[in-house]
Amino acid sequence: MSETPWWHPARHEDRRPILLARNRIQGAIRGFLAAQDFIEVDPAALAVSPGNEAHLHAFATEAIGNDGAARRMYLHTSPEFALKKLLAAGERRIASFAHVWRNRERGPRHAPEFTMLEWYRAGEDYAVLMADVAEMARLACQAAGTPVLRFGDLTCDPFQPFERLSVAEAFQRYAGVDLLATLAGAEPDTAALRAQAQGLQMAADDGWSDIFSRLLSERVEPHLGQGRLTVLDRYPACEAALARTCADDRREAERFEVYACGVELANGFGELTDPAEQRRRFEIEMDEKARVYGERYPLDEDFLAALALMPEASGIALGFDRLVMLATAAPHIDAVQWVPVG
Repeated sequence: MSETPWWHPARHEDRRPILLARNRIQGAIRGFLAAQDFIEVDPAALAVSPGNEAHLHAFATEAIGNDGAARRMYLHTSPEFALKKLLAAGERRIASFAHVWRNRERGPRHAPEFTMLEWYRAGEDYAVLMADVAEMARLACQAAGTPVLRFGDLTCDPFQPFERLSVAEAFQRYAGVDLLATLAGAEPDTAALRAQAQGLQMAADDGWSDIFSRLLSERVEPHLGQGRLTVLDRYPACEAALARTCADDRREAERFEVYACGVELANGFGELTDPAEQRRRFEIEMDEKARVYGERYPLDEDFLAALALMPEASGIALGFDRLVMLATAAPHIDAVQWVPVG
């Protein structure tokens, strides 16, 4: 027998308390942003480029002009390019609750369409964003009427001070890997990382990034955000295409992720504003995408031009549906969406 659809009155009655909690959480976060003098903006979802990270997959479509000619367009995987153009235009603190689309992603924590909360602070250090996320997690719990975030059997108390550790520290602690030693040369040393990844299932053609991602997901992430929030800071520069490198160690970048109950909630950056360097990194990412998936996305030339005018800034994207999931102890992402994708 098939499952009762979400739109059936009996099923909706069960779903409705969580959906109303979602609205309260969104209202609380909007209040926080307004109190911080953020302007909420509404970027277009159609874009000439959906983003240029190798392992992000977009939905493509065609825009038909008045002359009948077709132009390839994409549903954005993030409003990042649009919001950075607004920073270049002169905005200082902006935020957006945007629907975004990611192909090849479906599961308890992944939906092909979901809501991303993204915000930027011009002229401010990226560490401020860590405090923003911690406060939003507390507001989510208060709005949902719960003392902790919960996913399955795991809990996280956002009212406790968050843990902050570097990716290198986390890899040493949970995977027994000296990550920075594999980044000592001009290029990441795949052989050195492979040698340290004892017992990890690897394919013969796996590169450094593939092994890094598997170690992170299998050996590191399950330990993060247990009991309190974890800020996983200072990603390897080769895994942070949109972030500036750390001033004290060029092997690392000003990128961090926030975890609760082993679930990634947010991804933040000290933003890269060098157009030439950004183009170089995007081309590397698209070469990797072509190698692995046989396709590549165009570069947004307007975005690259806007970087020359963009002020120093920090920015972050938070999976809003995931935050609602954890605040309401929902078992999967569809449970917290008013209208799930069919």
